[in-house]
Amino acid sequence: MVTVDVVPGPTAAAIAARRRQTEEKLTRVASAISQLRRERGRPTVRGIAQRACVSATFLYENTEARALVANAVTDSRSRHDRQAQQQHDQIEATWRERALNAEAELGRTQKEVLSQRRRIGELMGQIRDFDQMVPGESLQSLTTENTTLKHRVHQLTREHRTLQERLEGARSNLRFADKRIAALEADLLEARHC
Repeated sequence: MVTVDVVPGPTAAAIAARRRQTEEKLTRVASAISQLRRERGRPTVRGIAQRACVSATFLYENTEARALVANAVTDSRSRHDRQAQQQHDQIEATWRERALNAEAELGRTQKEVLSQRRRIGELMGQIRDFDQMVPGESLQSLTTENTTLKHRVHQLTREHRTLQERLEGARSNLRFADKRIAALEADLLEARHC
């Protein structure tokens, strides 16, 4: 006897709709690849995603779409194209790595600033409490600690600003590299047709 999992109506409908959407996307991807082959264009993930009106993420995450793209790219590449693609991937990976590192550092700095602000708030509350019940020497040490923490917050804010500027620079460099790579790809296509 075979058991069949019964999925509730709305869930089954949602799953079926998602499968239909995925199939439609896969059909558009296959059509975009065929169109690029007819035009003798060079298939790239971005180019295929743009023509098929799907996200590059879909092409990377869906195994069938990834296989379609991989086959198209493999079929169209010559030895020279592979070298150009490797250079492109290395440059893009380098800039992506830098941008990701800058974003991670920025996130860490923001958490540290938030933590320091929380700590300052707690200490300010303690100072108010101590004002009412401790002699002047304890108040002096708390004031010194508070000043030290304020300096630390200012330092972290400066670091945050610096990391933000680095992130912007890395993003700008990545955009420039993408434009340069696109121009080189166009030059390669023109050279191939000549």
